[in-house]
Amino acid sequence: MYSMKSLIFSIRRALLGWYRKTKRDLPWRKTKDPYAVWLSEIMLQQTRVETVIPYYEQFIKQFPSIESLAKAHEDRILKLWEGLGYYSRALNLQKTARIVAQERNGEFPRSVDELQLLPGIGRYTAGAIASIAFGIRAPVLDGNVKRILTRLFAVEGRIDLRETENRLWHQAEELVPAKSPGDFNQGLMELGARICLPKNPNCEECPIAFWCEARKLGIPNHFPVRTPKKAIPHYEVVAAAIHKNGRYLLGKRPPGGLLGGLWEFPGGKVESGETHQEALRREIREELGIEIEVGDPVSSVDHGYSHYTVTLHLYRCTHTAGVPQTLYHSTLRWVWKKQFSRYSFPAANLKFFDLL
Repeated sequence: MYSMKSLIFSIRRALLGWYRKTKRDLPWRKTKDPYAVWLSEIMLQQTRVETVIPYYEQFIKQFPSIESLAKAHEDRILKLWEGLGYYSRALNLQKTARIVAQERNGEFPRSVDELQLLPGIGRYTAGAIASIAFGIRAPVLDGNVKRILTRLFAVEGRIDLRETENRLWHQAEELVPAKSPGDFNQGLMELGARICLPKNPNCEECPIAFWCEARKLGIPNHFPVRTPKKAIPHYEVVAAAIHKNGRYLLGKRPPGGLLGGLWEFPGGKVESGETHQEALRREIREELGIEIEVGDPVSSVDHGYSHYTVTLHLYRCTHTAGVPQTLYHSTLRWVWKKQFSRYSFPAANLKFFDLL
């Protein structure tokens, strides 16, 4: 029978040994620079490693230091982020870069508590930066780690409840060693990404399977336990490709909200009882203060966000009356199609370019 101290020691040793032998060769693992570690952790939030790699490499190439990122134009940052999603992460990157560069002489804070004071850095990201970049004994708890811990200790509590999350943070804190905490935390992340998968985990290859209660019970797929999800709402959205003398009218979304700072074809949701054409004329009056003639549809695309899905319909439109005003957008601009590549757009808008 293992004591808790012996159990923890065995898990640490097994996981660290496995990680050091089998870890993936990822670009952000080649350095302990807190700037690079922080950038990778922000990009990896809710995003697959394979997707992040080219974005990370391009970002580091364009902004090799936190000072260069602090001085960059917002549009340039958003353009490099285009397609990565959750654009508030990109805006928070620059806010943090400016704080660190201008108020801290380019030095990141080393403690978890201080790191969490920076925009876009929560408890998990702070623990990852502190442990990986500075070697500080700090736990991490993301979706992968939650799954591992609920299986390892057969935690029946629903992971979306505060009580269960607090328990898992406590377990993560007990497990992380004082020596090589960064390697241990990355080992947990690696294990969740490659072995302890959401469905049908590869227990035969798991370095800590011997101590896993879910494996002993034969029910690894039972964990983690979640509250059943509610149905995700779906919206019909219309947008106007308003053209005039060969150029299209683009609007820059206001900062702070969903997709803040990105450029788009103006439009909005179709209300109950409206046709697409009625909705588009109403939205353009509300957003731009002008009148349009709605022409032929360009195409439609389905797109998913974190809490809802949309079907976006783009229509060719002609400006017939009024002067465009920034009633909703922070900036309006008439743009040639060949210039679209200079602007950062939401992913759903990108799908229309070749069809215009």
